[in-house]
Formats: sequence, C-alpha cells, structure tokens
Amino acid sequence: MLNRKRIMAMGILVFALSVTGCGGDSDSKAANYKDGTYEGKSSVYQSEDGSGEGNGYGVVNITIKDGKISECTFKTYEPDGTLKAEDYGKADGEVANRDYYNKAQKAVAACNEYANMLVANGQLSGIDAISGATKNYDQFKEAVRDALKQAEESAEQLQ
Repeated sequence: MLNRKRIMAMGILVFALSVTGCGGDSDSKAANYKDGTYEGKSSVYQSEDGSGEGNGYGVVNITIKDGKISECTFKTYEPDGTLKAEDYGKADGEVANRDYYNKAQKAVAACNEYANMLVANGQLSGIDAISGATKNYDQFKEAVRDALKQAEESAEQLQ
C-alpha cells in the first residue's frame, strides 16, 4: 500500500512540474517583469561573404502589462540605420532582381510575424524561425532578450 501511495505522489509531482514549465527559458518568467515599454536591440550583423545579404540589426519594442507581454513590434535596419521596409531589396528604387526583392520582402514580413507570435505565445520559447528569415529570427531573439532583461532589472529594483 505504501508503494502505491509513493508512486501516486511521484506521478502528481511530475505532472505538477511539467504543467508549471520548470526549466524553461529565462524569458518565461513574465511575472518578474515590471510593467512598461522596453526597447531591445540586437548587435549589428555583417555577412561574412561580403554579399551584404542580411546585414543590419533588429529593434523590438515590448509592452509589459500585468507582468505579461501585451504588445510587440520588431523592425530591422541596415547598418547605417535605414529601416528595412517596402524598398528593401530594391536597387536605386527599382526592382533589379525579382528573386532578391521577394526574399528581402519575405524577411520584412517575418518581422511582424515574429512580433505577433511573441505576444500570442508570451515568451520566446516555442517560436520557431520562418524559412527565409533566419537572420531576422536571430536578431529578434537577441533584441527580445535585451528588452526583457531591462524589464526584469526594473522589477528587481522595486524589490
């Protein structure tokens, strides 16, 4: 009888730990964030092959409300600070290479998708890279971690 109780207690403990998500990413601690708006920035990426493809950095703006991520925007920029938007992938304002332009615009569109996934998911874990926008994904993760670190440090200052 004692063995049965121990096995049941262990089963309950394992279930409780799996439901609470112990051992997840540090970004899963939303309750430890101070409400407010935080800006995070990734480091500047420079392609090693000199192609210029994917060069730049990402910036997120995250709003924390009631300890949870309620809003997020993510934009990417050229190393000189030029926003990557509807003209990204064009040469002198014209589409010189349709494939390159389409790929560039897919990466721009992925920025909004990453931001929306973060709000829906509430944390970085569980958000996967979008095909064709892997560099943006890496920049997004780095920028989000920067913003959430600020939110966490602000909460620690209140304690």
